[in-house]
Amino acid sequence: MFDAITWLAVAFAAGVLAKQYGLPPLVGYLVAGFVLNGLGAEEGPVIAALSELGVTLLLFTIGLKLKLKSLAAPQVWGVALVHMVGIVAVLVPLLLAEGGLGVPYLAGLDLGPALVLAFALSFSSTVFAVKVLEDKGEMTALYGTIAIGILIMQDLAAVLFLVFSAGKVPSPWAVLLLGLFFARPVLDWLLERAGHGELLLLFGLTLGLGGAELFKLFDVKGDLGALLLGVLVASHPKSGELAKALLGLKDLFLVGFFLSIGLAATPSLDMAPAVILLLVALPLKGFLFEQLLLAFRLRARTALLGALALFNYSEFGLIVAAVAAKNGWLSEDWLAVVAITLALSFVIAAPLNSQSHVIYELFSRRLRRQERRQRIPAELEIDPGDANAMIVGMGRIGGGAYDFLVRERGLKPVGIDADPDAVAKQKAAGRNVVQGSATDADFWHRLHLDDGHIKLVLLAMPQASENVFAAEHLLKEGFEGTMGAIAKFPDDEAALRAAGVHQVFNLYAEAGAGLAQHVCAEATPVPDGGALSKTQAPASGR
Repeated sequence: MFDAITWLAVAFAAGVLAKQYGLPPLVGYLVAGFVLNGLGAEEGPVIAALSELGVTLLLFTIGLKLKLKSLAAPQVWGVALVHMVGIVAVLVPLLLAEGGLGVPYLAGLDLGPALVLAFALSFSSTVFAVKVLEDKGEMTALYGTIAIGILIMQDLAAVLFLVFSAGKVPSPWAVLLLGLFFARPVLDWLLERAGHGELLLLFGLTLGLGGAELFKLFDVKGDLGALLLGVLVASHPKSGELAKALLGLKDLFLVGFFLSIGLAATPSLDMAPAVILLLVALPLKGFLFEQLLLAFRLRARTALLGALALFNYSEFGLIVAAVAAKNGWLSEDWLAVVAITLALSFVIAAPLNSQSHVIYELFSRRLRRQERRQRIPAELEIDPGDANAMIVGMGRIGGGAYDFLVRERGLKPVGIDADPDAVAKQKAAGRNVVQGSATDADFWHRLHLDDGHIKLVLLAMPQASENVFAAEHLLKEGFEGTMGAIAKFPDDEAALRAAGVHQVFNLYAEAGAGLAQHVCAEATPVPDGGALSKTQAPASGR
């Protein structure tokens, strides 16, 4: 146990160091794993358990946010299928050719093992993509939802491979798992009564981890069970709150996953040529994603950011390689080669994703020339109509601001939100809301602000970086009205003011003042100079 705590402390230090250089902490966790491995450390049961729990909870939270209709979109299943076939078709001849040249670990590689290896490398990392999207606050952006949908299609393909290739056929009783769909009303009832505290967290842990164990009893991969259990309660209004409750715990467990990758690999110099070859194929993988997304009538920005989110190799590649090694299709050394390649692909992809908006800005003109004339409905031009105010981010705060402007100021606001389901709910409630990602530079080009009708903009997105990005691009588009934004921390306030925001509302600092103002406004004075609520009767005899 002491060793595991030490490894976690090393991971923390490496994560802090990575963050100082503008990289996601997960890069530091990976490097920490390699360093510890070089010093002779072993994974151990605690790190292994954390890793398994992290991946299981990750897939459960993905299920909580998954809308099955999103998988039916052609830009999801079509891109996933064509990309997988295309990568296998390109990598297999490349691997066989390099093997013919005598490259270590590739020499003598036959068609069957080459197919398995290419299939393993066709996947992108769900863990990496979700973590990056969460850190950037863009899980619900269009490119984020498409990327997650593609990853889920890949994960389902990997699960099918593991079921049939690992020699582990599901139990005939596995058909009983279909009965879980009839348990949905019971799960919704339990979720409704779990409250908002530790019971909600306990319910999520029990459902996610219990679902995984239940599927294992029927010889079905447990991660698939966690994913499907999440899907079953995804339509419940509290599913988003449940996902947020599990967020910190899931992130903690995922530290074990990234550590385990580094701790499991034993690098050697003769692996370098094979690793370099696989890394050279990485840009081809990203380029194919971008071109396919463009072909399915998405804008250049959506295609680029989606491709960058998928610009890596997958942890499922390690699992597939392990199964291939167990069946004798690949040598055990390939586990280390794939693990090193996977980790290095994360190191390469992390800075690209953290600077994805900057990269697009640099190459936007060239990239836009590749766009198709026709686009899917979510990518069309945006017309705010006769609105004279705009709220960006239609969560609880944005929704409240919208109603206040209508009721108290008589304005005609338009709301902006990246989540299509949230937009649909807002429209059903009678609000004028359009879908769009405020962190999309092209969104501000597509939004017609040149008529000067909109004089007030309120930035109510949860991430300060999102609000800063929106403020900067509003000014670039020539907006001359008043801007206000929410913030949580003093340094966020300074960044927003530097970006041109006129008024910043600190959620934590202003909450107390707002409460006092609200109560005092509803109170009447009493003779002793105090105040008494209009609805409160004086206490008698006490």
